[in-house]
Amino acid sequence: MRYQLLISTMNQQDFNFVKKMNLNSDAIIVNQTDRYDFQSMEIDGCKYEMYSFAERGVGLSRNSAFMRADADIIEFADDDMIFEEKYKESVLDEFKNHPEADAILFSIESLNSARPFHHIGEYKRVGKIEARKYGCARLAVKREKMIYHNISFSLLFGGGAKYGAGEDTILINDLLNAGLKVYVSPIKVADVEQAKSSWYTGLNDKFYFDKGALMCATHPRICKGLALYMSAIHTKGNISKMKKMYKLYTAGINDYMHSK
Repeated sequence: MRYQLLISTMNQQDFNFVKKMNLNSDAIIVNQTDRYDFQSMEIDGCKYEMYSFAERGVGLSRNSAFMRADADIIEFADDDMIFEEKYKESVLDEFKNHPEADAILFSIESLNSARPFHHIGEYKRVGKIEARKYGCARLAVKREKMIYHNISFSLLFGGGAKYGAGEDTILINDLLNAGLKVYVSPIKVADVEQAKSSWYTGLNDKFYFDKGALMCATHPRICKGLALYMSAIHTKGNISKMKKMYKLYTAGINDYMHSK
């Protein structure tokens, strides 16, 4: 099996960041910047291809990388990840050991204690509820499975898009809806700096509005009930706060619903 990393980055001028990320595998890199350019380099037998586009959007950049990938196993990554020495071998071995898996969410650790990741204690299959805990910057998947089921990242959600986050949740949800078998693995592939976020600006009105839109995208039949439940548990009995949060959630739900 062949393996490629698909990396989303911004404003890179050369391949110096490859060393910082401790990469030692083939990679397709999409660089969000202000120019159109293509660079290719081979380092220690690994081929790195960087496509620079004058455009923005995490989902857009990941789709652009996915379109150009040709490996059997692809893994999505961000440029603030620092990979383990044997990450490629670890990923391929896990797929070989578990041929039933179509996609695996691997373990990563945050270098920012204020923004930890959900801990993965054992290899196991996950459903829609638990899968919401994980982002795609750890997701390795059989490329042909995504192609066969016509799955790609939403251009409405994520950094640089209309709604500030949720492209990862929607993609994993789409994998599960298509019947793909998604697992989590305790095998660590990288540390993540987690120094800043391109979309998160705090628990403000926009945050809850966007979360409402995401509820509608992933759970269209029960989104308003889910919004009421989330409003209740997060406000802990404060009726005025609960009403405000529910109003913001439903505004996002209605905005997404009427945009379809």
